[in-house]
Amino acid sequence: MYKLSDTNSQKILTFNSYLLILLAVSIPLSIAVPNLIAVLILVNWLLLNNFKNDYEQLKKNRFIQAILLFILLHFLALLWSDNIQIGLSYTIEKESRLLLIPIFMLFIKKEHITYYISGFLFGISIAELSSYAIYFHLIEPFKYATQYDPTPFLGHVNYNPMLAIAIYILLYFTFLSQEISFKKKLLSTLFIFTMSTNMFITGGRAGQVVFFVIIIIFIIQFFKKSLIKSAILILLLLPTLFTLIYLNSNLFESRVNLAYTELTHFKENRLAPADTVGSVGLRLNFSLNSIEIIKKHLFFGVGTGGFRSHYLTQNEKNSPNITATINPHNMYIFELVEVGIIGLLSLLSLFYFQIKSALVAKEQLISYLGITLPIVYLVIMLSESYLLIPNTTYLFVLLSAFLYKKYDTKQRSI
Repeated sequence: MYKLSDTNSQKILTFNSYLLILLAVSIPLSIAVPNLIAVLILVNWLLLNNFKNDYEQLKKNRFIQAILLFILLHFLALLWSDNIQIGLSYTIEKESRLLLIPIFMLFIKKEHITYYISGFLFGISIAELSSYAIYFHLIEPFKYATQYDPTPFLGHVNYNPMLAIAIYILLYFTFLSQEISFKKKLLSTLFIFTMSTNMFITGGRAGQVVFFVIIIIFIIQFFKKSLIKSAILILLLLPTLFTLIYLNSNLFESRVNLAYTELTHFKENRLAPADTVGSVGLRLNFSLNSIEIIKKHLFFGVGTGGFRSHYLTQNEKNSPNITATINPHNMYIFELVEVGIIGLLSLLSLFYFQIKSALVAKEQLISYLGITLPIVYLVIMLSESYLLIPNTTYLFVLLSAFLYKKYDTKQRSI
């Protein structure tokens, strides 16, 4: 079988690592570009034709084993699905992006980790500055942005969680790390402030919720030797911070008030002749109808791709005046409906092995960010199926590739 020369193989290895940096830049800015870069990396991996060595590198990584099992379960669940075509085109096509994690791991260079992180921060900074330019009427809203919700490159569902992760990374390098200079720390402090402000002039509730979560994580990591100090500061800071933001951000205030109104009036709105439950009410309705399906198919679910038809039937029965959905906007409920308890446990195992790997990591960055990443996704997946959305999945894939790679394993031979 044809094999590339050692020189050409080394060029591809280096080129793919640089492609990963470019991927990091593009994730907050584009939907199409990350797809193109992922295809290029995949083609280069196939050209290298070094699968035996690849297997040796990855075979003992429990996180990778958990990913493979997770995808395999969804293929098996096609056997009892009433719509195999949707199962293949919607669920498996989207969740199979997770298979890029082991492939990306093969090309991750430890010395390039700061470049991957810097690339992502550069991309999110462009998105943030564009958001401010729209907010202050310097440019007209474009793509997904409106004057009310200035998130141009991606909608706020994608943008705000990414922004929260960027804020955590800047908090880490500014206050927990000695790796950057004082001048860079001053610049990072400025961006922490501007990004935190931007979080609450844009409309993504999931990102706003997880913003408070990363503050909690950061405080615990900062006072790691004193849980009492952490607890006191969290109890004092979070209510104060929430109140200040609520009083000074019209958008945040209106979103909080709207969510409260939709929840308190949900029962009456659910029975109204028109669809008046609102976005929070819709998500609650999706969950309630989905739970009825879960009760009937608890252990193995309705099969991969079966959510749409089963939900439509349940929705017509319980809430015919409310719009049906193809996705309950909750990753856990989606897994429970389609693959049952075994699917949910398999999903949770991904985060279990991430945290387990981070806890034994020797490098502080790998450990701290490696614990923060799964916690962030565990939280935001309560409001959306974030591992089915391309850009948030690509961010999860890229960060996972360098955070949970076993660097003490023998590197790819050429």
